[in-house]
Amino acid sequence: MLLRRPRRVDSPSALVYRRAELPSPDTPWRQAPYAVVDLETTGLDPRRDEIISFAAAPIDEGRIVAAGSRVAIIRPERMPGADSVRIHGLRPRDLAAAPPLAEAIDVILESLTGRVLVAHAAWVERGFLNRALKLVRLAVAEPMLDTAVLAQHVISGVDPQGRGVQLGAAARALNLPSHRPHRADADALTTAQLFLALVARLDEVEPQTVGSLARRSRA
Repeated sequence: MLLRRPRRVDSPSALVYRRAELPSPDTPWRQAPYAVVDLETTGLDPRRDEIISFAAAPIDEGRIVAAGSRVAIIRPERMPGADSVRIHGLRPRDLAAAPPLAEAIDVILESLTGRVLVAHAAWVERGFLNRALKLVRLAVAEPMLDTAVLAQHVISGVDPQGRGVQLGAAARALNLPSHRPHRADADALTTAQLFLALVARLDEVEPQTVGSLARRSRA
């Protein structure tokens, strides 16, 4: 059974998002602004499952801007089951007082506007964000860079036909801290650190641009 999403009209944040220009493909990677995104959801199918936690960590001039991070807890239409709760730790009572997606969409849009998106296993975030942005008649602005795929170019032993190495394993392979797994804010920070480490390695071999990273992010 598909979930019914509430309809809403354009908000000022949606208009700004629609009009914002992203860096061109030939922009050197350090000159581009990024939003590193992580979602916690009630499952992996955006047609049935829902976002319950969103986090975005901005990167400007090749540095994580911790003070600019945004986090939102979102009340789903259908509360997560026990299996889902065991993964992300968000119980129905933790979500009951949170705003629904229609009220949290502005926080999401403001976090993403004008920035190149980055996620680990980006197919998950892309699907759920596209579903969410339909509320305001938008879609995720491409490119969306995928650290799970970028890791295939840096970390040995990664299956090139698969979805890429898991976030914690990729962080450990590069001697990076892995923050609290399956917490959106912590995973966004881990992914941001991983992204910078991966791109720095790639940049040593060949100068990277937004376009080159987008090409390397295609599985």
